[in-house]
Amino acid sequence: MITRTLETIAVMCGGELSSAQDKNIEITGVVTDSRSISPACLFVPLVGERFDGHAYAAASLAAGAAATLWQRDRGPAPAGGGVILVEDTLAALQQLSSAYLHEIAPRVVAVTGSNGKTTTKDIITALLETQFKVHKTQGNFNNHIGLPLTVLSMDPDVEIAVLEMGMSSRGEIALLSRLAAPDVAVITNIGESHLLQLGSRKEIARAKLEIVEGLQPGGLLIYNGDEPLLAEVLAEPGFRAPEGLRTFRFGQSEDNGDYPTGVMAHGGGMTFTSHLHAEPALTLPLPGQHNVINALAALAVARHYGVSAENMVEGLSGLKLTGMRIELIEAASGLVMLNDAYNASPTSMRAAIDVLQSMKCSGSRIAVLGDMLELGPDEVLFHRQIGQYLDPGLTDEVYTFGPLAAHIAEAAAERFGDGRVFAFNDKEALIHALTAKCSMRDIVLFKASRGMRLEEVLHRLRDYSTDDSN
Repeated sequence: MITRTLETIAVMCGGELSSAQDKNIEITGVVTDSRSISPACLFVPLVGERFDGHAYAAASLAAGAAATLWQRDRGPAPAGGGVILVEDTLAALQQLSSAYLHEIAPRVVAVTGSNGKTTTKDIITALLETQFKVHKTQGNFNNHIGLPLTVLSMDPDVEIAVLEMGMSSRGEIALLSRLAAPDVAVITNIGESHLLQLGSRKEIARAKLEIVEGLQPGGLLIYNGDEPLLAEVLAEPGFRAPEGLRTFRFGQSEDNGDYPTGVMAHGGGMTFTSHLHAEPALTLPLPGQHNVINALAALAVARHYGVSAENMVEGLSGLKLTGMRIELIEAASGLVMLNDAYNASPTSMRAAIDVLQSMKCSGSRIAVLGDMLELGPDEVLFHRQIGQYLDPGLTDEVYTFGPLAAHIAEAAAERFGDGRVFAFNDKEALIHALTAKCSMRDIVLFKASRGMRLEEVLHRLRDYSTDDSN
């Protein structure tokens, strides 16, 4: 993580020392949450609509922070540690991270997309770590605050940084890209997430392609060639590409630079070959055809940095994923649960259903689906389409949770008939129904937007199954 004197920090973030006598105070690490103070850290008090971190600056210094940033319009700064005066604490945090990144100079891979960006980031990291020291975005630290904190937590000898970039509106990814100045940018796909804010999938494509705004001259853009909207936006007269932009397309279609040539699903995940990786066959310890496509994007990054074929095999076998992205959990009773409850859009919902419906099962395949949020005025239609997408020959029962997901149940019932589709608005009632139904031979998928907290149902079912097996 960043270690600098307070005098140096002040220069890097465009601030001014409140007292020159504090210039030699050494800072180790940067914190924005007063509950996470570490010894000798710099506390950055951020200002939001409903909070002001400046109220916690004095307590943070007392808890061990060596210094704090202080916004000039917030009155007198607290005593008890070093103080750097700035015009805007968020802008100062972002400037500090950009300066630090420029100083330690790792190569940077930026990853965005409507779905699959976290999984793709994890696969890229697994591949690159076989030959380089790599630092990646942790958790959901992928926004205008999280990305600077990710950068500032890097060790100075990091060779490649893999940075996830999220968004909810136009301009956000452009800001992150300019802060990170990537050498490689990856767009996994364009889905329906954020239709409420952006209005159309083409506008989402424009927002995702903002990732090239900070791309280095001669940088490489790796994008999903199955999505025509990306090519359309790249060809728009007003699109600003960096000098010497190079592109590479991946996807299902054979007109991409890389595409699957053979895919086999099995208990350990997916084994596949591709146009550029005919042998040896690669095994991805993740279920789902969509994850093979994510892997193609990651393999393109690995090839760019010269990762050997042997190390690609090793990297995929050692893949470690961020939680709740098609996480396979087996209860002590033998019940198998697929936890994909971190987020949901129509695209990712269909992909998760494909995984469930493709798995071999001696019992029942059960889909537990919750509301998909932030889909805009067509949200009811999108939920009904998911109900229509479910195959009654490959899914045995459907349970929904939430007022929007009720439309999934309504549409599914038209094909499934009576006694196979159940809609709930009460979580406890849903838990009771599942615990009464599920057996050791079943596979249960959990998929919903994060706000539905559907993983709570999974945890209760897992604990019940464990207790029941004893």
